[in-house]
Amino acid sequence: MKKLFAKAFLGLCALGTSTLLFAQEATEQVIESGMHHQLKIKFIEGSADFMGAIAIILILGLGFCLERVIYLNLAEVNPVKLLKGIEGALDKGNVEEAKAIARDTRGPIASILYQGLSRIDQGIDVVEKSVISYGGVQSGLLEKNLSWITLFIAIAPSVGFMGTVVGMIMAFDNIEKVGDISPTVVAGGMKVALITTVGGLVVALILQVFYNYLLSKLEAILNQMEDASISLIDMVLKYNYKYNK
Repeated sequence: MKKLFAKAFLGLCALGTSTLLFAQEATEQVIESGMHHQLKIKFIEGSADFMGAIAIILILGLGFCLERVIYLNLAEVNPVKLLKGIEGALDKGNVEEAKAIARDTRGPIASILYQGLSRIDQGIDVVEKSVISYGGVQSGLLEKNLSWITLFIAIAPSVGFMGTVVGMIMAFDNIEKVGDISPTVVAGGMKVALITTVGGLVVALILQVFYNYLLSKLEAILNQMEDASISLIDMVLKYNYKYNK
């Protein structure tokens, strides 16, 4: 009897849990569809010209952000492992092996190390100048397209504020036509003004988050490049002292 009661109780619990989860999922779907519907309505009410421009800015900005995210993630390597392999090859006096390790490793750090190793027989001064020069080139490649993202961050609120001004003009035009300042007359223009402002600010905030993330990745890679360059100079000094006396 107790076993039967226990099975019945567990069955009811399972049924109640599944029913609760189903109701929660259904509620979430209704909420999501409602939010999506409201967003479409607000987009239409905010004037197609300005809201369309804001949407284009968001798409272009996210496109540049995605490109930079992929590029910077591919540019990341394990500098400790890379330097350890190059140091081991130089300790054995095998410069070609060290160059092969750098050449077969992706990313700007490996490219800088390869440029320095390619001039290892020309003296430490030439190696240092080569590393510094090529480091500047790689830094420029890492920072490529970031200026476009900052441009879109600045433009999005500006377009929104322009919509605000146009909306206010529309409101005053309606007041002039009707000769009344009632809320109904002013509401249309004010709605356009507020919706475009919110749209521009939201787009700017989204792009700003991506931009700050990209800056953090960029700073980390640049620091690794600098540390790797200093380590390479030390390795070249040890190599010259050991094999080029």
